Amino acid sequence: MQFFLNGFKLGDPRVAAAPSPARREQHPGYVDVLIVGSGPTGLTLASQLAAFPDIETVIVEQKAGPLQMGQADGIACRTMEMFEAFGFSERVLTESYWVNETSFWKPDPAKPENIIRSRVIQDVEDGISEFPHVILNQARVHDFFLELMSQSPKSLEPRYSRRLIDLQCDPSLAMDPSAYPITARFEHVEGPNAGKVDDIHARYVVGCDGARSAVRSFIHRPLEGASSGQAWGVMDVLALTNFPDIRRKTAIHSTEAGSLLIIPREGGYLVRFYIELDQLASGQRAAELQVTAEQLIERARKVLHPYTLEVKEIVWSSVYEIGQRLSARFDDLADTGEAGRFPRCFIAGDACHTHSPKAGQGMNVSMQDAFNLGWKLAAVVLGRATPNLLRTYSDERHAVARELIDFDEKFAQMFAAHPAESSTPDGKAVDPADFQAFFQRQGRFTAGVATRYGTSKIVGPGSYQHLAKGFTLGMRLHSAPVVRVSDAKRTHLGHTVRADGRWRIFAFADTDSPATRSSRLWRLCDFLEQSADSPVRKYTPVASDIDSAIEVIAICQQAHAEVSIEALPPLLIPRKGRYGLIDYEKLFCPDLEHRNDIFDLRGIDRKRGTLVIVRPDQHIAHVLPLDGHHELSAFFATFMR
Repeated sequence: MQFFLNGFKLGDPRVAAAPSPARREQHPGYVDVLIVGSGPTGLTLASQLAAFPDIETVIVEQKAGPLQMGQADGIACRTMEMFEAFGFSERVLTESYWVNETSFWKPDPAKPENIIRSRVIQDVEDGISEFPHVILNQARVHDFFLELMSQSPKSLEPRYSRRLIDLQCDPSLAMDPSAYPITARFEHVEGPNAGKVDDIHARYVVGCDGARSAVRSFIHRPLEGASSGQAWGVMDVLALTNFPDIRRKTAIHSTEAGSLLIIPREGGYLVRFYIELDQLASGQRAAELQVTAEQLIERARKVLHPYTLEVKEIVWSSVYEIGQRLSARFDDLADTGEAGRFPRCFIAGDACHTHSPKAGQGMNVSMQDAFNLGWKLAAVVLGRATPNLLRTYSDERHAVARELIDFDEKFAQMFAAHPAESSTPDGKAVDPADFQAFFQRQGRFTAGVATRYGTSKIVGPGSYQHLAKGFTLGMRLHSAPVVRVSDAKRTHLGHTVRADGRWRIFAFADTDSPATRSSRLWRLCDFLEQSADSPVRKYTPVASDIDSAIEVIAICQQAHAEVSIEALPPLLIPRKGRYGLIDYEKLFCPDLEHRNDIFDLRGIDRKRGTLVIVRPDQHIAHVLPLDGHHELSAFFATFMR
């Protein structure tokens, strides 16, 4: 974290200075981005946009205040990487339960009415991420985002107790990027202004308002899919038990009582049970079962037999029905994409895809929706990118949601099926070993690191993928340890990619010394600093720091003690801010002392070096030769202004 660039100030450095009065909203009721819903999706999006003083953002919520008790509490490795970009991963790591192992239990072949442990596996494979899979109350994640928003230049806070009652987009204004074609009407649902209706005019609107999304309804995007007809109960409890794996994530298949998923919670004592209930009749809803908390406990006891369970306190419980549903598009364009038009209204998270909660994917995929969309909206609103960039949101995230729906359907079927050893009147059974194998095969998907965006204007072709085999185009930047040259700090390269809307060009040097003016690295820096074709020069706003739009970071092959800061190209030690202070955090070397050579770990071509272009959402946009100056310029020219 860097601060004091524009002058020293006391207090918490995370609290940004307020924007000048000239930058405050000049036209009340007119905003750049309107966000409907303050769940994890809406807060992720709002936190990104709040970092930009020149973007007017409003987030509106129908509930009366912040979430107190969450239901979606699993946090994948990839989401932790995103939290690091927002600056609060350490707080999540401190409070959360770490899912290190997963155990599997099945009926005892000798006594089928009992269960026995069949296997314990590592939950996340080694090297997949520098972060673990963790569990934390969703409300705490909301707290971290709300705090981040309040400390931003805009001091952004949700407007609570307001229900969306109408949403219209004026087609005559839709093609003008500077216009405010959307009119949203909100009714105050309680308090002294109950019944009052406010109008908000917006350039863009994003529906993050859940499975019953009003925004989705107004833009005519129905959820398509079906329910499985299988009911499940879920409860968070404080309990006494002699079941040995109560503090492990555990999947249990019993002979007669169904299945049970145990998710330990933060704090050392709390635990969540997902409890299989009965198959629903045709047209029946889960709520009609009228299952009591005592009945859920009794079913859990039967699954755990011969172990005992005594529930001391029920923190929260519910009954739900499994189903998978997906919207055809995540924006207001026609299904054909409407060539020539760019979207104005978007949906994200549960507003456009719903599924079962047991695999812990809902909140994670939803926040990644927002992370994908946020930087694109910021770039377009600020005039840094063409509006057609917004078309890539639905294209990229719909494919991810489709994969999630397919996975969840298979996972739910296998988890609910009876173990193959038992008699099943419906003929549906699964070998516990097959379920375990499926769980392991899908490990990268559930960790959130398998997402790969296809070739587009912001993901280049794979012509030079061989230069950086471990940085796969379209996938997130797989971080690795490095050492910062200026102060010998060991860190992770991926942690340089903050949630600030900037692109990164990672220049992995060839074998030449970075101090040699004839080296490929030095010639690259000369091009980026001086050439009229340089994307750094072309797309940096006037009177802004040289790294404000595209940050250039170099990684040399030598040990950090062999590299001299004073001999570097000027671009790697830029002067910034009101005082022209030097930024010393642009150059890194491999962590050779601990045998963590990033060039080996990520398959970098040592002889030629390479450029790895990383998007603001941490996904890899392109891999190019270190001297591929023309290709570098041509890539950015397709979407930046």
